[in-house]
Amino acid sequence: MTHSASDNMLRAQVAACTLLLNNLKIMGYSGHVSARLPGRDAYLIQGFDQPRSGLRPEHLLICDYDGKMLSGPPGQRPPAEVFLHGEVLRARPDINSVAHFHHDITNVFTLVDGIDLLPLKNHAIRWVSGIPVHDDPSHVASSELGRAVADTLGSHHAMQIRAHGQIVTAESVPACLVDAVHFVENGEAMYHAAAIGKVRPLSDKDISAFQRDFKRVPHIKKLWKYYTEGGKSSGLLPEDWELGGE
Repeated sequence: MTHSASDNMLRAQVAACTLLLNNLKIMGYSGHVSARLPGRDAYLIQGFDQPRSGLRPEHLLICDYDGKMLSGPPGQRPPAEVFLHGEVLRARPDINSVAHFHHDITNVFTLVDGIDLLPLKNHAIRWVSGIPVHDDPSHVASSELGRAVADTLGSHHAMQIRAHGQIVTAESVPACLVDAVHFVENGEAMYHAAAIGKVRPLSDKDISAFQRDFKRVPHIKKLWKYYTEGGKSSGLLPEDWELGGE
């Protein structure tokens, strides 16, 4: 099957994001990145049996919001949590990419009472509206469970699933990579800070000052270039992948 140039770039971005998150130890043997296909009620996602460490653009499936596989390599099947991505994308037309991963240190904050994950680092202003916790730790293996996750996410940009993992959402695949990195950085910072003393989250004054000066679009471009060029120079990403972000 042939794809348009824009679809080919989107496929390469999803594959690159997955490989980079795996290399950064944010996404392990499970988890997935999805990307909405413009103009369609469908999205790209990797298959159940495809290792995150070896994903390539041609391995990706196209699924609809009901979790049905519309196209993909022979013998492949959607991931078990395809409904997580479909229902979030259905509920949130402002979102074009979703990353689901299982970062243990960050998820620790779902396992204790009275200590919520808060914005500590400056780039965590992305989540000042809140980081909701979905109480059901089950695999999101049905449309009903996917809708429940989307309801918990609401209008926020990230959430945790208790004793399970994280969901980060963004306007593009490059933004989803950057947000996932910052989300984990913030979780690790709070974990270590809580181990040595009283945690000091960002104040309203801190948040207002950083929001005033922060430029999200150039920040996403800068970090996407940093990670993808590093990936190409190390051999993790093929040199001929057109990844955009310039």
